[in-house]
Amino acid sequence: MSEVETSVEKHVFEADVAKLLHLMVHSVYSDKNVFLRELISNAADACEKLRYEAIVAPELLGSDPASRITLTLDEENARLVIEDNGIGMGRDELVESLGTIARSGTRAFMERIEAAQNKDGAQLIGQFGVGFYSAFMVADNVDVVSRRAGTDKAWHWASDGKGSYTVSAVDLADAPARGTRITLHLMDEAKTFTSRWTVERIVKEQSGHVPVPISIVEKPGAEPAQVADGTALWTKQKSEISKDDYTDFYRGVAGQYDEPALTVHFRAEGRHEYTALAFVPGSKPFDLFDPDRKGRMKLYVKRVFITDEAELLPRYLRFVRGLVDTADLPLNVSREMIQESPLLANIRKGLTNRVLTSIEKLAECDSEAFAKIWENFGSVIKEGIYEDFERRGQLLALSRFRTTADDDKPRALSDYVKEMKEGQSAIYYLTGDNLAQLKASPQLEGFRARGIEVLLLTCPVDSFWVTTAPDFDGKPFKSITQGAADLAGIAKNDDAAAASPEAGAAVTDFVSFARETLGEAVSDVRTSDRLTESAVCLVAPEQGPDRQLQKMLQGAGRIEGAPKPVLEINPGHQLIAALATCPSEDKAFREDAVKLLLDQARVLDGDRPEDPRAFAERLSRVFGRALKE
Repeated sequence: MSEVETSVEKHVFEADVAKLLHLMVHSVYSDKNVFLRELISNAADACEKLRYEAIVAPELLGSDPASRITLTLDEENARLVIEDNGIGMGRDELVESLGTIARSGTRAFMERIEAAQNKDGAQLIGQFGVGFYSAFMVADNVDVVSRRAGTDKAWHWASDGKGSYTVSAVDLADAPARGTRITLHLMDEAKTFTSRWTVERIVKEQSGHVPVPISIVEKPGAEPAQVADGTALWTKQKSEISKDDYTDFYRGVAGQYDEPALTVHFRAEGRHEYTALAFVPGSKPFDLFDPDRKGRMKLYVKRVFITDEAELLPRYLRFVRGLVDTADLPLNVSREMIQESPLLANIRKGLTNRVLTSIEKLAECDSEAFAKIWENFGSVIKEGIYEDFERRGQLLALSRFRTTADDDKPRALSDYVKEMKEGQSAIYYLTGDNLAQLKASPQLEGFRARGIEVLLLTCPVDSFWVTTAPDFDGKPFKSITQGAADLAGIAKNDDAAAASPEAGAAVTDFVSFARETLGEAVSDVRTSDRLTESAVCLVAPEQGPDRQLQKMLQGAGRIEGAPKPVLEINPGHQLIAALATCPSEDKAFREDAVKLLLDQARVLDGDRPEDPRAFAERLSRVFGRALKE
């Protein structure tokens, strides 16, 4: 052993290191793979520091100007080595940088975490000691050999993380020419980090776009193989990137194998600067309706992966995949946890606006491509009409709906408004579970007879956004299953008008009888101008939820004591006319008929009779009477 290595300084950690390392493993980092990202990030920072210092002192680069990070795998000895040729550290820097957390004490460390959480400018992650100590999640011993650029001394720092560390001088022959070499003596359960496949995958996923090339040496003495070239696709000019380049990158960042339906790549400049590269997938991701509804946009700082859980887009754009890279986002103690900040809010707003604007432009210039996006993600985008008050008008204009005018091709609300009938003051809609059921709905009959277009809404979210969207282009939304239809002022088509006789006094009396008979089972019984073919239908009262929303809320146990429906009777229907002329002394039969009409309306509405046994008995009595006559 060389004489230079014999002087060993031993330092005792002042803090309770076991408690500190427990904090690091269980509180600061949620994923052990993060240690590699932290050490690579530190190495990249060291290379960047050298690059800046070399601007005024170019001799620091010597004959080796190109920055690099090298990972050496040693499966036989269960070791992983991370080496860079950056700025390096001297003896005092080693003690200061790698002793910072331990020397501060656990309580002081926690105070610094709290300070970072409550102060936008605090960036503890920039202190080497924080990320470095994540190495002890996978290693039971760590050796650091470092030589500062421009000096002729090298130093060795070593620790098992259990109470002390040592610092000693080391022979230059055993140290990097400049920079830092970290050797991790891996725990038994962490030996997988000597696998080329494992390490390369982590590097590409988490650190593939740091500004320094990364190479892997599969075993000591082997030739290095580059796995990251130190360039980032999103930093290039769009003119330099081909469609295939975007597609390959999308597949990697999104974990999908299709082609993106839309690519959004831009750099925001001004008070806040950041670069965004976002993709709308060409097919539905498997987790599109994940109950957590988390986004999948990755956040980078200086091309170092931070997290894929930052809420960079609203939940209704959670299908968008991609990343945002910024250089000045405030961070707290871990790269996995970012503070709320004006910059983050600015990024969220700018990115959301740009994605929506790009989708709008696609709708204008390529209707087929937009139609594919809407087919895949329209039901999710419509969540924004309910959730995003600021962009409600924009989202309504972007949305497309099936309608009675053309139920095979979704239509824009702007087209609906242009073709509204004379005397029509509202945008009419009908909500339900499926398109076939909606098209057969009796409530549509009066609108169809007048040529009035009705939106056919089958997504669960439709029942909610229509209650919060007051209007579009000054026209309110109105459910055709709620309140009065108000169709008297709109002329019927000629054929429908000829087939609609006026209600007589007998029908008026029958409606009064039905109202008395049904009592509290309904909130009212009245003649209808929305029915032309069916005898009866149910609608919701003017106040409260419409029929579909009421069913959804009742099914979820979210509503009790819901208002009773209104039974509407078609005064021109042959069955109603016959019942109206039935002798008043045949009261029992008329009561059975009225209650059967209510059950018939329930069935037409997709429900079942309220009392199946009573319904069956009633039906048997009516059949028996018919057979006798």
